[in-house]
Amino acid sequence: MAGRRRLDQIDAMRPIKQAGVVSTHTILAFAPVGAAVLANAALLLLHVSREAFFFISACMLTYAYAGLTLSDRAGMRRFYWRRFVAVGIPYLCWNVIYFLWFLLVLRTTSYASPARALEHFGRQLEVGYDQLYFLIVIMEFYLVFPLVLMLLRWTKGHHGLVIAAVVATQFAMSIGMHWRLLPAPMIAYGQENALCYVLYLIGGAVVAFHLSDVHDWVCRHAALVVYLTVASAVFAEAVYFLSREGFTHLLGYGSDPFQPSVIPFNVCVLGCGYLAGLWLVRPWRSRRTQRVRAAVRVGSDNAYGIYLAQMMFISTLTWLGWQHFADLAPFWVWLPLTLAIAYLGSIALTAVLARTPLAVPLTGRKQEPWRTLLPRRAPGPTAGRVSAGRVSAGSAETGSPVIPPEPAALAGTATDQNGT
Repeated sequence: MAGRRRLDQIDAMRPIKQAGVVSTHTILAFAPVGAAVLANAALLLLHVSREAFFFISACMLTYAYAGLTLSDRAGMRRFYWRRFVAVGIPYLCWNVIYFLWFLLVLRTTSYASPARALEHFGRQLEVGYDQLYFLIVIMEFYLVFPLVLMLLRWTKGHHGLVIAAVVATQFAMSIGMHWRLLPAPMIAYGQENALCYVLYLIGGAVVAFHLSDVHDWVCRHAALVVYLTVASAVFAEAVYFLSREGFTHLLGYGSDPFQPSVIPFNVCVLGCGYLAGLWLVRPWRSRRTQRVRAAVRVGSDNAYGIYLAQMMFISTLTWLGWQHFADLAPFWVWLPLTLAIAYLGSIALTAVLARTPLAVPLTGRKQEPWRTLLPRRAPGPTAGRVSAGRVSAGSAETGSPVIPPEPAALAGTATDQNGT
């Protein structure tokens, strides 16, 4: 796998995905009560950002570590240590940050005693503050990742059956979660349970094994992918509004992400997002497209930080009374403005933190020099075909710098990329 090419189109998917995550939390925090119906309709589709996070994470992890084996004890130790540094440490640090942020900075929480405060913090570590449960899920996937690789090697030539099995499992888990048919503990910890996202985690790993073929198929059938994305979105929204009117709850109801009606959309939008990534890094040379590529690179480099820091800005806006503004202004004013504040603020904060000694624990990235703070024009694009990125079951673990950097938490840390 040495010498593998950088997947610029995957880099370009990351800021798109994070815009979806921030939009979800923005609507949850500020949507006026009178707009609940439309807000829930939007949330129904925006929840796909979590599935996209897990799909890209699993795909890029497999892309980077396809040669990892249980017999390679040194490689296993190196893998798990790097995963802990890239995800475990930021998870612990940002839970502490959010705990202290509300207690000491915004002063919106208080505790009767230090024991109650410690109890609350322990519970927060158990489930993750707000969006941080994403990292719990991906850490669960890390634990079984070598077994997933073993399964995919054993089933080489039969990955279609693997996908069929995980599709069935995904529908079963969604049905069980949505209608509360599963045991109470599984329901209580549903969003932190990797089994609830099995299609996107295993599916991402399978795609990494067939990346060139998937790339070619999506490009050849771009119009079909877009059509199916629109059709599946219409279907999911139709189920939502029909259930609201009391026609049927057979396929799901409400904006709960754990329902079978949104699974087709979740899958289709991944393909559509890949096409969007290809479009954003297309090799057309003009001043405008070079600025787009530079913006995409900035968004990609800081994608992990956007995810980690967004709630600092959203919670601060809540503390400042932003809800009153959202109640008075039309949605097309307050929504993009709030999204821009949280999104761009997170980029700026991450860019600064990445150039301090706290870069690794707070951004999952290797510390960068201050002279790189201001973005430069993106380098010229590479060829669009990814055939050189095909994963071989017998390939060795790579330390090549062409492994995509998102976040270091997902596809290898900065030390992975430097081969140390």
